[in-house]
Amino acid sequence: MKKTLSQILKVAGFLALGILLLYFAFRGIALDSLLETLREANFWWIGLSLVFALIAFLSRARRWVLLIEPLGYSPSFRNTYHSLMVGYLFNYALPRLGEVTRCVTLGKKEKIPVDSLIGTVIMERVFDLIMLLLILLVLLVGRMEKFGAFFSEQVIMPLQQKFEGTFGGALLFWLLFAGSLAIVLMLLYFYRKRLDHFIVVRKSRDIIKGIIGGLKTFYQMKHKWEFVFHSFFIWFNYIMMTWVVVFALRETSHLTFIDGIFLLVVGGLGMAAPVTGGFGAYHWITSRGLVYVYGLPLELGGAYAILTHESNSLFTILLGAVSYTLILLSRKKESLNVSEDSPTKAEA
Repeated sequence: MKKTLSQILKVAGFLALGILLLYFAFRGIALDSLLETLREANFWWIGLSLVFALIAFLSRARRWVLLIEPLGYSPSFRNTYHSLMVGYLFNYALPRLGEVTRCVTLGKKEKIPVDSLIGTVIMERVFDLIMLLLILLVLLVGRMEKFGAFFSEQVIMPLQQKFEGTFGGALLFWLLFAGSLAIVLMLLYFYRKRLDHFIVVRKSRDIIKGIIGGLKTFYQMKHKWEFVFHSFFIWFNYIMMTWVVVFALRETSHLTFIDGIFLLVVGGLGMAAPVTGGFGAYHWITSRGLVYVYGLPLELGGAYAILTHESNSLFTILLGAVSYTLILLSRKKESLNVSEDSPTKAEA
């Protein structure tokens, strides 16, 4: 009961935060102008954007299979894809919940230890971070004069000011952090034997072992170059998915491929915020990026953010719901087959 109530409160809290961020994102926007811009949008380009999103999902599922194979398992592409989409679906309930959910789902379907699968997901995140940093580097090197000021004034400086305002300076913060970390590590070392009696500690140790095993998988991978290809291909489709939406609006149709990269990066910052599905945070930073860098009206920036985020969110939820339904039907079918194959008492 307490656990259920806690989960409900968490969902409600993240939802409330998202609504608050949506309010700040669209505060000051003329609603009539925003709705008129959305009505005039060419939704064929939105459809094309979703095609690129689907291709990215399929490529990501194949990459996950490549990460799992060195563990000694060969999950089917179908089960891997459906588990991935179920994970995306659960991310809209609680941020990062989907990472565990997809591992549990695939683990049950393919009889793979969940701890090991969590290690492969961490490897995915490491490579995604590397790809994002490479894309950011290309963006800044290619158009430093255009995009550098935005990241400096709208992202880095506000974070730095918040840091210093909270801790009285960056140096003091890092000293406190390092001291606290040292104390925690010392306590863990001196009381390690006593901690072994707690099931949570033993479970955490098993998870860490699984993570280490997952980190080793890349070095044992037979198809390294295919893995690298999919890592680039996924993010290429993300860029295309983001860029083609600009053609849905007449006022943004002049934006180039490099501008699409910029929109992907700033949108990624919004999606990384600790809110459900990036709601509010994505809209705020993307619309302000279009205003700050390109001088477009705020209503236009808001319209682009809505078209991109809401279309992708609804599409992902739909695909996730379909995958979840198919997995449930598959489990029901498997349980019926087991019941039919089991001998009755009379036969026994």
